[in-house]
Amino acid sequence: MFIPLLIFIALIGANVIISVYLERKVSAFIQDRLGPMEVGKWGLLQLFADLVKLLQKEDIIPAAADKHLFKLAPKLIFMAIFAGFAVLPVTSTLQGSAAQTGVFFILAIVSLDIVGILMAGWASNNKYSLLGAMRSVAQIVSYEVPLGLSVLCVVVVTQTLDLQEISFQQGLFSSESNYLFGIKKLGIDVSEVGGFLTWNIFRNPFLLIVYVIFFIATLAETNRAPFDLPEAESELIAGYHTEYSGFRFAAIFLAEYGIMLLVSILGAVLFLGSWNSALPNIGSLKLALWTTGEPGSIASYAWGAFWLFSKAYAAIFVMMWIRWTLPRLRIDQLMYLCWKILTPFLLVLLLISTIWRVFMVY
Repeated sequence: MFIPLLIFIALIGANVIISVYLERKVSAFIQDRLGPMEVGKWGLLQLFADLVKLLQKEDIIPAAADKHLFKLAPKLIFMAIFAGFAVLPVTSTLQGSAAQTGVFFILAIVSLDIVGILMAGWASNNKYSLLGAMRSVAQIVSYEVPLGLSVLCVVVVTQTLDLQEISFQQGLFSSESNYLFGIKKLGIDVSEVGGFLTWNIFRNPFLLIVYVIFFIATLAETNRAPFDLPEAESELIAGYHTEYSGFRFAAIFLAEYGIMLLVSILGAVLFLGSWNSALPNIGSLKLALWTTGEPGSIASYAWGAFWLFSKAYAAIFVMMWIRWTLPRLRIDQLMYLCWKILTPFLLVLLLISTIWRVFMVY
């Protein structure tokens, strides 16, 4: 348990370095400018310069703030996000906790960041911070409904809450047969083919639509544009973390990029084959086997991590692309999308997933 813990700690730190640099360069490319380029070659050391600046800044606590809650809030936000990584499988044999209810755990523990956000806004004794916190709580609680329903669609198809078992079902080492598009009556068994043909979005084609909705819900869960109302700088200065400075602000910043990686990995595990290769076996050319590796082998560690993080960072790239492309929604538009479009649509998709599991797989 200790080694996976160290790996996840290093993972979150490295993720911030990669994600912040990537976001600056992606936004610069979209806006036709250069981005960071002065500090280090290609601006690679800019984040380290920012980190040094944050560590040197004075830790200011407003005189009228609730000091105990003010100090506790960033820790609670970060701990809730960090705990979610405990059940994520990185490779076929590397996983922090092999919990059989991993899906339930990750949805439950990540919800605790709502408490930290509300605590930060309330304890700051600032109307802008409180408004940002209230917006965030309303938004996150609302979008947990379509998020939970989208995850439930996968659970219905896979018949398990174990993230590692869900991963195994989407590759060569599945304990049950995989048929093209999940339709047994077609008679096209792709269990030995592997690759993208055994991913959940191909085992049940409707799960591709579910993944799109899952991705939209994760944008709202992470307060990313066009759902960044809790941090609307034109209205609320910076939202719930307006009064934070120095390392406490850095912890909130760290948690924001941490949850981006968390939900992106979760999406890859549930829908995109997890650590399994995207390349299928073609006749005697065993691409899927060669680029996945036997469970427990050194190759499986390298290839598993490569595929999982490639899929996750592809999702993060799309998050950044959307942020620098689409305008911010109004609060009424945000709630309308959640309750009147996504939620009813997912209830229908959940029914379809159930019917698919009962009548197509068997």
